[in-house]
Amino acid sequence: MSYLVLARKWRPATFSEIVGQEHVTRALQNAIRMDRVAHAFLFTGARGVGKTTAARTLAKALQCETGPTPEPCLECSACTEISAGTNMDVFEIDGASNRGINEIRELRDGVAYAPQRDRFKIYIIDEVHMLTQEAFNALLKTLEEPPRHVKFVFATTEPQKIPVTILSRCQRYDFKRVPLGEVKQHLLNILEKEGVTVDEEGVRMIARESEGSVRDSLSLMDRVISFAGQQADAKAVAECLGIADRDWLLNVIRATLKGDTKTALQVLADVHHYGYDMRAFTGELLNTVRD
Repeated sequence: MSYLVLARKWRPATFSEIVGQEHVTRALQNAIRMDRVAHAFLFTGARGVGKTTAARTLAKALQCETGPTPEPCLECSACTEISAGTNMDVFEIDGASNRGINEIRELRDGVAYAPQRDRFKIYIIDEVHMLTQEAFNALLKTLEEPPRHVKFVFATTEPQKIPVTILSRCQRYDFKRVPLGEVKQHLLNILEKEGVTVDEEGVRMIARESEGSVRDSLSLMDRVISFAGQQADAKAVAECLGIADRDWLLNVIRATLKGDTKTALQVLADVHHYGYDMRAFTGELLNTVRD
């Protein structure tokens, strides 16, 4: 059996499992409770913060046999099929490879037909900003007055590239970068379930390198585990991810405070000789001073 990376293995299945986006998940759950679910949503934000995951979770919540419900059961055929990507009434489309007017015309023609089995036809278009201007124009009328059985969920990292005419027809939710503390705690929880030990400073390094992206943090954790095995300390994490050694950073700061130019330049020479990128080292140095 092929290995399943951590980012896929521990992908959130319900709204409550999505990390750091409570302002979005709460609004979506309340909309379902009050039967005020919009016909079109736009999820924006940086990479790896939960946009597509939230879209899939919304689809499960709307299609669940016990629903529409704020918490899908994850056991019925609709929920399991959406999780597996095989549901016949939920269409996940990559905007980058289906960006032309012909693809959108096909979508528009399919919208008119009723769902094959579940409550709604749900179209999830990832990286929607990649659609051409002609494709957006073809989508306008359908997006403004879709049939009652159709829901659209668009996800993008670049909302500024989407025409205003499209934006005005969607209910927009902005996903934030996840705070370092929440990413760190999420990683610690997963490591405990995986039976892997990484010291707290090492986990903090991974969380910081992910820059607020939960998916990136799990991908980095996969690299660390492959490099160091079931146990890793901060030194192993730094070596694996190419993060500047903390001793170098502190020695440069100490030398600078003392006005010891020779020592500071010697540390920089060591860093250069070791092969670290000096721009990355400078960034780490600024982060350390700020912290």
